[in-house]
Amino acid sequence: MSTSVLDQIVQSSRRALIKLQHHHNNNHNNHKKQQRSSIKKYSIQPINDHAALVMLAEDYLFGRNDKPCDQALAVELLHTAHDYAPAQAILGFCREFGLGTEQDFTAAANYYMAAATSSSTSSSLLQLQKSKELHLNYNHNNNSSSSSSSSSSSSNDIGTDDKNNKSNKKEQGFYYNEEDLRMLAILRLAFLRKYGRPGIKIDRSESEHWESLVQQDSNRNIAISWLQKAASEGQCAASQYCLGVCFHDGIGVPRNPHAAFGWYKKSAEQGNCRGQGILGYCYGEGFGIEKDQQMALKYYHLAASQGETVAIYNIGYCYEDGIGVEKNVQEAVKWYRMSAEKGNAFAQNSLGYCFEDGIGVEKNVEQAALWYQRSAEQGYPWAQCNLGYCFQNGIGLPQDASMGAYWYAEAARQGHSRAQHNLGFCKQNAIGVECNEQEAVKWYKKSAQQGNIFAFHSLGFCYQNGIGVERNEQEAVYWYTLSAKKNHAPAQLSLGFCLRNGVGIEKDEREAIRWFTLAAEQGNALAQNSLGFCFEESIGMDDADPKQAVYWYQKSANQNNPWAQCNLGYCYANGIGVEMDPSCAVQWYRRAAVQNHARALDKLGVHLQTGIGVRQNHTLAAKYFRRAAEQGHTAAQYHLGLCYERGMGVSVSLQEALFWFERAALTGCRNSHERLRRLLLRYCLENASVANMLESEQLFPKSFQSIGWIAGYSAPAA
Repeated sequence: MSTSVLDQIVQSSRRALIKLQHHHNNNHNNHKKQQRSSIKKYSIQPINDHAALVMLAEDYLFGRNDKPCDQALAVELLHTAHDYAPAQAILGFCREFGLGTEQDFTAAANYYMAAATSSSTSSSLLQLQKSKELHLNYNHNNNSSSSSSSSSSSSNDIGTDDKNNKSNKKEQGFYYNEEDLRMLAILRLAFLRKYGRPGIKIDRSESEHWESLVQQDSNRNIAISWLQKAASEGQCAASQYCLGVCFHDGIGVPRNPHAAFGWYKKSAEQGNCRGQGILGYCYGEGFGIEKDQQMALKYYHLAASQGETVAIYNIGYCYEDGIGVEKNVQEAVKWYRMSAEKGNAFAQNSLGYCFEDGIGVEKNVEQAALWYQRSAEQGYPWAQCNLGYCFQNGIGLPQDASMGAYWYAEAARQGHSRAQHNLGFCKQNAIGVECNEQEAVKWYKKSAQQGNIFAFHSLGFCYQNGIGVERNEQEAVYWYTLSAKKNHAPAQLSLGFCLRNGVGIEKDEREAIRWFTLAAEQGNALAQNSLGFCFEESIGMDDADPKQAVYWYQKSANQNNPWAQCNLGYCYANGIGVEMDPSCAVQWYRRAAVQNHARALDKLGVHLQTGIGVRQNHTLAAKYFRRAAEQGHTAAQYHLGLCYERGMGVSVSLQEALFWFERAALTGCRNSHERLRRLLLRYCLENASVANMLESEQLFPKSFQSIGWIAGYSAPAA
């Protein structure tokens, strides 16, 4: 277990003890008055032994050993031993299920925490035997005060004939030991931290810690001991439900759907709302029983009528997806809201995405963020991830990358795979956190271990480019393939590029086309553009198909992909796959140029310079050439050099012309190479002092940072 989780548990334990002490101090006088009245009613004599008190409380809690079932009295007796771990565990159980007291999940969790972390949980046989003897003597003394003429007690009597009582002990009663009840507290803490309840913050890291304690070999045999006895011998509906959960999740016992269903059914038949709700889930999912959506709804409604928030949420889910009822998203929102307002974190998150996407309610991103935040603050990892996304992108609240990363981290810590991936992305790209590529890869791997297809793709990208790991193109292809086979369009595109260019895998253009097509058909704009280019250039096919090229360019361009917009403009400018239309070409170049696409800026500059498809404007053309040239676009550097040489849209400047021709020539531009040679030759012939100019840097001031072509280091022609 990590140090941070341990620290949290220690802090939670301290808070729980403080809250319990405060609670008992505030209610001490009330409890004393209630105890006097109830204890007097049953002529109960004071008991100083906590173990015997707990046993007696159990008798009244379950109505055994000839005691009437009086859960309120059981709670009062337990309160007299509230600083004793076994009493705390049972008090937590009573608080969680409203047995003899008001239901209070927060108080229940505090009692469980106090019991689970108590240092006095040893259960020596001697101490247990002493408690049993005190319990028997107590029964005997109370029996003496009742009428001996009757062999059976009335509902107001607490004693029976001692001889009968002794003979029935083994048959009717069950004794605990402290470790049994400590395990009860740990089991329930594991559940509450895993699934939450109104007022209980979900923390799946902490839940895993409690589960690990239960699953230890030394604990497995006793983990569900108390629940088994309470469910079987005590016929306790709440215990039957809890025992079902153990079989459902395989905690303390091997996972057994049929056994889980059986215990849930027993609980539900006694009217326990949580038993009814989870029984509905079993019918809805076919867990331990044949799937029956109508039965699922029946039990959801039975539980919902008692205010069970999970069942109310599940009814909403049924309406949203049309499970057992006609799909009705407005009705779904009604049930989600009902559950959310009662504090259910799952429903709060669902209500949030309904508001975000306008499902069954008018779209309202502010309300979406509000409900995500309420759910996230209760620890629900899906909501934490959603809230992180809202902060990162400014959806419904002010954009705050650091808060986005914070909520991703909260969800990632609980094992939420998408949040783990998103946190890795933040660390890779320094979004709201410091850049840490190794940490990014760590989170990608955690996410990938859970099968997250986004993480598969991101790991592939890291391996291909040596980000946070040593570069390994074969490993990149492995991860791309995993993601692509799960139908993740970006990975299909990346795998297509690898196949087209022989990166980490043998070059196979036809196979590349197959992956480009799969991604393009999912609407991936980059894949649509790449597929269009393949059709235009006959890559991976026998013949070019200009019309198909235009078809895919258009689809991509409509999604505002500047590469496709530029390519589509080129098709219109040259009549490739469409009728030639220079003005239409200009329109598409403009749309790409707005996004600062270098090639489009250059093409638009050419049209403005020549006046083809647009009114001629040399000044504006030169501005577009410069914007593209500064991005390293070779053709634009050549065109800008011409502008300065000839004074088109700018003042004539030999220095600027030579600079831009040199830049373009170094990338292999033959035209720039020739223009540069001719300019230098001309000036050498016209002015013998040009050599002095070169040496004194009059042609190339330091600010130009000449790359050295004049010294004879020309790049090879492309």
